[in-house]
Amino acid sequence: MVTAAPPPLAATHLYGAGPRPLPRPRAAAVRHLGPNWYATVMGTAVVAAAGAALPAGVPGLRPACAAVWALALALLLALLAARALHWRHHRDQARAHVLDPATVPFYGCLAMALVAVGGATLSVGRDWIGTGAAVALDAVLFCAGTAVGLAAAVAVPYLMAVRHRVGPGQATPVWLLPLVAPMVSAAAGPRLVPYLPAGQARATLLLACFALFGLSLLATLAMLPVVFARLVTGGPLPLALTPTLFLVLGPLGQSTTAVGAFAEVAPGVVPAPDSRGFAVLAVLYGVPVMGFALLWLCLAVAHVVRARRQGMGFAMTWWAFTFPVGTCVTGAEALARHTGGLLAYEALATGLYVVLVAAWAVVAALTVRGLVSGELLAAPRPAPAGPRPARGRTTSGAVR
Repeated sequence: MVTAAPPPLAATHLYGAGPRPLPRPRAAAVRHLGPNWYATVMGTAVVAAAGAALPAGVPGLRPACAAVWALALALLLALLAARALHWRHHRDQARAHVLDPATVPFYGCLAMALVAVGGATLSVGRDWIGTGAAVALDAVLFCAGTAVGLAAAVAVPYLMAVRHRVGPGQATPVWLLPLVAPMVSAAAGPRLVPYLPAGQARATLLLACFALFGLSLLATLAMLPVVFARLVTGGPLPLALTPTLFLVLGPLGQSTTAVGAFAEVAPGVVPAPDSRGFAVLAVLYGVPVMGFALLWLCLAVAHVVRARRQGMGFAMTWWAFTFPVGTCVTGAEALARHTGGLLAYEALATGLYVVLVAAWAVVAALTVRGLVSGELLAAPRPAPAGPRPARGRTTSGAVR
């Protein structure tokens, strides 16, 4: 008697033993919507937050930043709803994303999107909804984003160690995403300190943010040499992944922003010696790190120019041109404040902000065009036979 072979374990795990009902048309549209889409929220929110803190006031800039914040909040709500549909109707695809080492690091983007929108709410959103509502919304988003960020910082490296099979040659800057998420919380959290009761509550939040800073910094310092070694010894990244080199700017600019924020809220919250120590750290840490950020920016630009000449087309990885650059803007703004308004840092912040706005406008327009055409949410193309081309993709639909 001939019996049918049982289905593979992976197929049983992902699809279940029986047939699944077909998703409704609206749910079918989000089947290939990966967690990388939260980068659109991050890149939009940082335009609002960074513009509000520019050292030189520009007429009409703050209302424009408030409008961008509203757009970022709307994008966040839309993506949360779309991703909920994705998990409900396409659980097989969602689980496949978790098991894909090229996709799962993007869950750090969810945490950063929540915290970034919360920070922008307190910076400029309060102009529209009032300070009380802004503080409440920021607190909710900060707590949720920090919890997700800490979970991602633990779960993603764990999965990569015990479930995924990755080698040094597969290292990309995307691996930094879950490790940078706590740093975003460290930079945003101090803004809530003045709204807490004086005493233990304020000191606890400040030192908790400092702990998040250390957690993220040390993890990034452990991962960054792996990424840099892959770049130097393994050759340029595939064309579609080349923009992710800008992700390295994220922990550099965000950590500089964080130490500046610590120094600004520390007086009266921690003892005077510690407060002065935070002020010293803001300069002694921020200046060299911002110098390295500028070095990496030049290196990343050179790689992107090369990739563009070789035919690099638009992909969702282009959103890496936004949020990481925005963190360098806020880092330069912090250094300008803590160096007595040094013109060099004010000019740097302004120049980088111009670059940020230009990059955001281009990438946002191309994203809208890709959505209208349906290309960005279409099923990934099958891999071609034979050797993989230089512009190879990382995962099915995670980076398009």
